Amino acid sequence: MILLKTNLKIKIMASLNSLYIKLDTLKTLVETLEKKQEKGIAFTLSINDEGNQFGQNVTAWVEQSKEQREEKKPRFYTGNGNTFWTDGKISVVKKDQQTKQEPEVIEPAEKNDLPF
Repeated sequence: MILLKTNLKIKIMASLNSLYIKLDTLKTLVETLEKKQEKGIAFTLSINDEGNQFGQNVTAWVEQSKEQREEKKPRFYTGNGNTFWTDGKISVVKKDQQTKQEPEVIEPAEKNDLPF
């Protein structure tokens, strides 16, 4: 496991959320990425003010392009979860193109090949 350290400003979090993704869904995602020869995948997360009958207010799906959204293509839902802490203030953050920095690699004291 490799930890990355960057020189970014640390700010207080606005919310902490959990997300559960089933094993079958993870397998489908990995198989699709391998077939498309892609390196990763982007998700869209929706955080609702109220929960559903299972106490979940977080939903995730594979990000869609503008064209896919306009064509009303169905979403590929990947998981659900809940918000377990919030300060009530979530802000929209825009990418800052000027502050790209290479992360510094930090080796952990204990070697562990497990992803989590």
